[in-house]
Amino acid sequence: MATLHRVSRLCTRRLALPSQRSSWLKLTTLSPRPFLTHPTTLPVTPWYSLRHSFHSTSGVRAELEETSRNVRKSSENLHNAAKELGSKSEGEKTVTDTDSVTDTKPEDKPRWKRPTKEEMLSTATGFYNRMRVRFKWALFRQDRPTNMDDISAFLSWFMVGNIVWIVLGTTTFFSLVLFTMNTVFAQEWIASKIGNIVSRQTGMSVVFEEAIVPHWKGGVIQFRNVFVSRRPGGGHKARKGSQGEAAALAGEKQYGSLSSAPPDDDGNYTQFDLTIETVDVTLSFSKYMSGKGILKEVEVKGIRGVVDRNHLRWKRNQDPRNNRNVHKTGDFEIENFKLEDALVSLHQPGRDKPFNVSVFNMELPQLRKHWLFYDLLSANNLSGSYDNSLFTIHPRQIHGVPSSQLNEDKTWKKVSRLRVDKVNIEHLNRGVQGAFGWIVSGNVDLLADLMLPSDTDDYTMSEMMKDVLERWEHTLMRRGRKSGDPISMPGGSHSDEPLTTSAQAAQAQKYLVLDLRVQLNDVRAAVPLFNTDLNYVNNAMIRPIVAYINSRDTYIPINCRVVKKVDDFAGSWTMYDSGLMDNISEEVYQAFAENVSNDEARHRRMKKVSLWSLQLAAQLLLLSIGTIA
Repeated sequence: MATLHRVSRLCTRRLALPSQRSSWLKLTTLSPRPFLTHPTTLPVTPWYSLRHSFHSTSGVRAELEETSRNVRKSSENLHNAAKELGSKSEGEKTVTDTDSVTDTKPEDKPRWKRPTKEEMLSTATGFYNRMRVRFKWALFRQDRPTNMDDISAFLSWFMVGNIVWIVLGTTTFFSLVLFTMNTVFAQEWIASKIGNIVSRQTGMSVVFEEAIVPHWKGGVIQFRNVFVSRRPGGGHKARKGSQGEAAALAGEKQYGSLSSAPPDDDGNYTQFDLTIETVDVTLSFSKYMSGKGILKEVEVKGIRGVVDRNHLRWKRNQDPRNNRNVHKTGDFEIENFKLEDALVSLHQPGRDKPFNVSVFNMELPQLRKHWLFYDLLSANNLSGSYDNSLFTIHPRQIHGVPSSQLNEDKTWKKVSRLRVDKVNIEHLNRGVQGAFGWIVSGNVDLLADLMLPSDTDDYTMSEMMKDVLERWEHTLMRRGRKSGDPISMPGGSHSDEPLTTSAQAAQAQKYLVLDLRVQLNDVRAAVPLFNTDLNYVNNAMIRPIVAYINSRDTYIPINCRVVKKVDDFAGSWTMYDSGLMDNISEEVYQAFAENVSNDEARHRRMKKVSLWSLQLAAQLLLLSIGTIA
């Protein structure tokens, strides 16, 4: 039995093909199934049927021979079947290779032709089908069903495109939104909502007589016929109505005919009622995200109204620097500001009669809430009148030198000239200590050269030390100057040449320099009743200075220079809270003291010359008498 089993396994291993070997392994299993399972295999007697035959001695050889013959026949059948299977597989492989070779020839391979746009349009019926074909051809270049990838890509493109549009074209985006909302919703509702936003940002009441509409030609959003008011109990609500009704309502609130103001509103601030013809604004989403306000450019035309400061009250010995603005995120920083045709009546505290303040034209390269007064001094052009006194700010001009060549070394960012003609001294001496406070009548002509520092921060330690040493040397020279020396201002304040020294270049990056020429016309001064704030030296100079001022019947010229840190202008809105007025008064006092000293020295020289002339005349007279005798 074991021998028969080994013979069958050997035949199976030799005759079976490698690809069919796994099928022939079924022949070696000792199971009651037939020995061969192939359709062409002859039936073989199982081994267990021969179990009893081996016990008989007579039929063992015959059965063995018969079994061997059956095995040989089965092996031959298997060998023939394997040959047939091998030839068949080789034929299929040859056909496949032939097909692959045939496919490599482009002229024999059939290709599917993609339909063109014209073919798809020719098969479409109706307007909407043709629109669908055109839309899909523009997106996919074929007419296939839309899947989720296409929908997600379209939504992503839509969202990103709108975000880019909002960031780059904020004004256009909001113009379209306003146009749509004015068409769909009520114009009064739109005006009130936008006005409330402005009111919350500025703390003022706003009234729109006309709807807010985009100005497509100029690329701005235009507000027309706007009434702006700041009064106690105003409610800070915006609405749409006429300017006359708004002015009447503000007047009633001013004189208390309506409900009183809230307890926390004491009215100790500048109050005003203004009407504005047009306001053109340009918006910037990037500025809003950086915390600089949403306004990028503003142009205002036609301001009329009243500014009332009679309600202001100051504490005794109050420091004006305490009134400076505290910077907050969101304070406006306008890149370009223009103002035309502004005229208001200003009510100052302690004055019975108001006076007019007008601005003819003003153009600022930037207007920041935290640097309001400094940006006004940095104006490209500013012209107007203050109580019938003309004032202008313009670039400085010199004969023979173009304005563009005045600052070729980039020492200063800008050199401007400020001129004020015939301003009443009452506007300068109110609440000011020093020489201006002693003058009680007259008018003043001011001419100042404003040297604004550069925006660069390249201020090294060596330049700072050199700056400190030169300023210290200048102070010592001023204190040690003899009474007979003529007036000489550092750097030549009377000269029109720009500053070019290295120390001045370092100062230009941190300091504002003001070369001031003051001409006092027909002024009269009086000794102050209370001068406890003055030291011994200043107290001793009061009477000589007052006598010097009263001795001049025509005009008194004064030249001085004011050097002030730019950081002192942070948060200041006027020349008082910035401390500039105190610096000017101090420098004017020093100039007055020098003028008095020069005047006294000149009188002493005149006395000496007169005495010498008298002595010489007496000697000549005695010599003449001796000669005659």
